[in-house]
Amino acid sequence: MIPGPLSILTASTAVVALAEIGDKTMLLAIVLSARLRAPWQILAGIFFATIANHALAAFVGQEVAGLLDAPWFRIAVALGFIAMAAWTLVPDKFDEDDEGFRHRGGPFLTTLVSFFLVEMGDKTQVATVALGAQYHNVLLVATGTTLGMMLANGPAVFLGEELVKRVSLKATRMAAALLFLVLGLWQLAALAGWLGRL
Repeated sequence: MIPGPLSILTASTAVVALAEIGDKTMLLAIVLSARLRAPWQILAGIFFATIANHALAAFVGQEVAGLLDAPWFRIAVALGFIAMAAWTLVPDKFDEDDEGFRHRGGPFLTTLVSFFLVEMGDKTQVATVALGAQYHNVLLVATGTTLGMMLANGPAVFLGEELVKRVSLKATRMAAALLFLVLGLWQLAALAGWLGRL
């Protein structure tokens, strides 16, 4: 059964919004907010960096799935979601010096470049590749994952350190891990034909 547009959008949004809590890019949003004091420009930079990064990631996922649309590849995607569940439980740390943070070109450009680069190979980008492979819909996956990033990072930009103090990052990581696990097991069950018997 092919999921509907709303299901794809909702799953993509939820997966990335939860995975982003406490992630390196969220910590970057807090650092940028504290340093640059330009929340709307920072949000715009996050938005455009995420759209570009996640559209590319969803496209790669869709194309790889299209080329390798075989049961073993579907199993690999499902196991990838399960691996993401374990990865999500490991807290990220953001080291400003290691990431080469520089304030050049104004808050928007600084955020745009920093976010795009830090997101490369990050768990939310990997999740977007997996979602693209699973759902074969670049537009809905990229829209959902970008919305998820904005839902997580908007409060980080405006509330910064206060948000980290008030939100249980451990509980959020566990919820995100559970969601990844459910997606992986759901796909394995569908492949095995278990869902068709329910």
